[in-house]
Amino acid sequence: MKAEDTHNPIPDQNVGSQIDAVAHHTLKTTDEAEAFFKLACKRLLNVNAWGEISGMSDFQLHDQNGTKVNREAQEGDYIQINIPGPGPQSGDGFDWVRIEDISQSEGEIEALLSIRVRPSAKPDNDQTSPAHFLKETATSTFIVRKNALDVTAEEHGRNEVANTDTESIIDNGRNLLVGGAAKLGLSYPQWKLLVQGIVAAG
Repeated sequence: MKAEDTHNPIPDQNVGSQIDAVAHHTLKTTDEAEAFFKLACKRLLNVNAWGEISGMSDFQLHDQNGTKVNREAQEGDYIQINIPGPGPQSGDGFDWVRIEDISQSEGEIEALLSIRVRPSAKPDNDQTSPAHFLKETATSTFIVRKNALDVTAEEHGRNEVANTDTESIIDNGRNLLVGGAAKLGLSYPQWKLLVQGIVAAG
């Protein structure tokens, strides 16, 4: 995990569609804001609990070798995603992303933790095409940010293009449908529920 001055971890939007989901929680004191920020960071790093928080898809963290793990997320880990409906054959029925960056930054006023993921092949699969409904141009950046007394959780999807160039005709059709639904904003409710849960009181 890299620590650096506050920066913008969200990639530029160049192609396809984008999505932005944000939720806020305002605290009364600096100490409360600091404690709540740390709690929200723990929730963000606990990928295996994202499904419980969002109430939609299931998420399972895997290490770089593809082995299921129950710990905080690390760079190079994979996330197995079980979204409603049929999954890609190349992912054994699951969509897969890889964590390519985890960064922590802190300035005089603002602090943040970010996780950026990108569609990937299943870790133990010889295929190079992502086992995901989006192409590898796409990223999702998850952020917990503290600015004075305000703590926010965010999800920013960038460069989202349906993955229709796989080696499987069935997967191409499925990805076109799911990717098209995401482009229409049907993935927004899941991410909105997730970010709301990350900054939920209690």
